[in-house]
Amino acid sequence: FSLIWIIFTSIRTNQELYAGVWALPKTINFENYIKAWNVVNLKRYFLNSVIVTFVAIIGLTFICTPAAYVLSRFNFKGRGFLSNLIIAGMGVPYQLLLIPLYKLFLNIKLVDNLFGLMLVYITLSIPFTIFLLSGFLRSLPSELEDAAMIDGCSEFGTFWKVMFPLAQPGIITAAIFNFIFLWNEYMLALVFISSQNNRTISLGLYSIQSAMQYTADWTGLFAAVVIVMLPTTIIFFILSEKVMSGITLGAVKG
Repeated sequence: FSLIWIIFTSIRTNQELYAGVWALPKTINFENYIKAWNVVNLKRYFLNSVIVTFVAIIGLTFICTPAAYVLSRFNFKGRGFLSNLIIAGMGVPYQLLLIPLYKLFLNIKLVDNLFGLMLVYITLSIPFTIFLLSGFLRSLPSELEDAAMIDGCSEFGTFWKVMFPLAQPGIITAAIFNFIFLWNEYMLALVFISSQNNRTISLGLYSIQSAMQYTADWTGLFAAVVIVMLPTTIIFFILSEKVMSGITLGAVKG
């Protein structure tokens, strides 16, 4: 109901909104979207979020998938300690790390930098991603690895040619969860980004909300909200079956 009400409000005029908050729209007004997209520089914030989020997800995929494969399929000294250390990392609130992280990135001159924000996102998302992928990779049959080894495939080749393609449901599941979190993330972006041109969509939406308070253009604000939540809504509805299948398969073996 709230989602439908936001969409209806975004295509109304301010006069219609003041006349009746819960009334259905009498006209369809797409000027609110044009105004939100162009006037308040939302397209710049949207592009920044797309770049940061997708680069971070790609980086997480190629870092965490091999790590999860090793932790879930190989027996070596210290494996249990590393697995427990990663699980413990999930329990550390990232708010506690803001000051040391900011000081570190300030020393290496990556504050107010999209690349620096990508590194922060990747670093703080590694524990959850490895934990999720480990459960899924553990459920894959070991006979596939044996068959690849018999055919002369190395361990490196077995992973990239056999296990990595089979792990696509789990990878997609982890990517969707990370996308939802990173796309809507606000606190880290607020701390590490200061210039207007480098703002992400969450920071941009807050600045739009602050500006709309003085202009009373509430329908334009709702149009901006629809633009912000549209990518996550579309991706989740399209790939929701893959998310559920990835979680279910990952829970078969523990």
